Amino acid sequence: MEPRRGIPARVLAPAALAICAVLFLFVLATSGGGGDEEKSGSAATQTQSSRKPEPKRRPKRVAGSTYTVKTGDTLGSISEKTGVDVEQLQELNPQLDPQALVTGQKLKIR
Repeated sequence: MEPRRGIPARVLAPAALAICAVLFLFVLATSGGGGDEEKSGSAATQTQSSRKPEPKRRPKRVAGSTYTVKTGDTLGSISEKTGVDVEQLQELNPQLDPQALVTGQKLKIR
């Protein structure tokens, strides 16, 4: 039996897969998130240790005793907007299904 010429596919396919994996990891490693590169001015040139920590902001309380659900709202986002904990929202609205919020639905917040 005469040996085949060329590289068999069973060797070439794993090599191509390994090359793709290495290239993918290289792209991920060099992308770096890009958060600080887009900022301009002196804030971008400061080091991480020299920045002052931002003060924690308290969520605003919405006036009134109800909140009307808007498109894209979740219990977490409603909690942030109203300053009412998610657990408290669920206690005030026992009929509420957090997975099925409906736009226009009224929720008790007090």
